[in-house]
Formats: sequence, structure tokens, C-alpha cells
Amino acid sequence: MRERPSPGRKEDYNRRVRLLVIEDEHRLAQRLARGLREEGFAVDTASTTMEARDRVIDAAYDLILLDLKLPDGSGLDLLVEWRGEGVTAPVLLLTAKDLPEDKVRGLDAGADDYLAKPFSLEELLARVRALLRRRTAMLQDVLEIDDLRLDRTAHRVDRAGRTLELTAKEFALLEFLMLHAGQALSRSTIAEHVWDAGYDAQSNVIDVMMGRLRRKIDEGREARLIQTVQGVGYVLQPAARQP
Repeated sequence: MRERPSPGRKEDYNRRVRLLVIEDEHRLAQRLARGLREEGFAVDTASTTMEARDRVIDAAYDLILLDLKLPDGSGLDLLVEWRGEGVTAPVLLLTAKDLPEDKVRGLDAGADDYLAKPFSLEELLARVRALLRRRTAMLQDVLEIDDLRLDRTAHRVDRAGRTLELTAKEFALLEFLMLHAGQALSRSTIAEHVWDAGYDAQSNVIDVMMGRLRRKIDEGREARLIQTVQGVGYVLQPAARQP
């Protein structure tokens, strides 16, 4: 598990990461850019949709921080446009609105996370690091949590050096849990990403599948990685982060 860098020591991947901050409030944009640069990131800024379009054409960004309300257009429309053009960089929406329907619209448009103003720089940095870790994991051929190892190319799973026999659906479910390790995932979120449109929300298929996966992954082991989160769903929790 990656630890937060101590003062004066930036993680190597930070030095290679380029961010774009799209925010028309000049003071806020400068504060965000300064805070991100102090963490070791390369940061560009834009204050309009036109300027943002030009930036994205000229450079490949690892993450985009996007204000929804810009002086010459909607950040949401810009996001939809980018996703339609194949821009895959993670997008963190910044907005003064904090209503559930606004969050849903943003996420449906292709955003990866959502942060309502006002927010602290520490919270923003935590969201940025989480999105970058997730993007890095998405590009990895091998995922590892404690002694659990999933090889996406070989389609193989090992725990403590012992190969586990998983079905294709169990493999996909475990992959999704590992990509979001430490994050409580609802059944609806799991269904949306692992099952197809024919999934019946009234069925218990996810619970049954999760039970089978837990037996294969955790049975007979002191450190049980897959945990139930009451009232939410499930989480794959590294042993070091378990209570």
C-alpha cells in the first residue's frame, strides 16, 4: 500500500504527472495550482472552455480538475464533448452545487469524482492521489494486495503463492474489488461494472457470487481481505487497514 510522502520527499510518479486545473476564479485557481505544484505535480491552468479545449489538444493530461460553471459555457457540456472525442483522462469535478442530482449528472457525463465547494486543499489532494492510483492500477497487468496477486494477462490469481481456480465472473468481480481496494462498493455499483444490463436488482446473485469468491480467497486464512460493509455492500480491505 502506498504511503503519503513525507515533507521534502515527493513520490517518483508525481514528477511525471501533468494536471490541468480549469477554474475561472483566479485566486482559487492559483491556490490549487500552487498546492499541487508543491506536491510535485506539473500543473497547467485554464479559465474558459475555449482555453481548456486548446490545452487538451496541445497536451496529454493525467488528470483534469474541472469547474462546472465557466464564463463561456458549461463544464458538464465540455466533459461530454471530451468523452465523445475519446479523452480518457480522469476528471474531478469542482462545483458549488452539492445536490445528489447534480452529482449523478456529473458522473453520468463521464466524471470520475466530484468535490463540492468550499473544500480544503488536503481533501482535494487526497482525491487527486486516489484517482491517480486508480488510473495507474487500471494500466497495470498485475494487481497485488497483500499476498493476493491477480495477473490480468495470464488470467491467473494466486494467494500466498498458491493458484486459485476462479470462474470468469469471479475473476472479473475480484479484479473490480482490487481496483477499488479500500473503497466500500454497493451492490448496484458492482452490478453496473461487473454484470450486464440483464442483471436483476431483486436477485441475490451478487451475494451468492461474493460468498463463493470469499471462500476461495479467504477461507482458512487469518487475514480475510473481503469484508461486508453493513448497509452498503462489500470492500476488499488490505490487512494493514483493517480495524
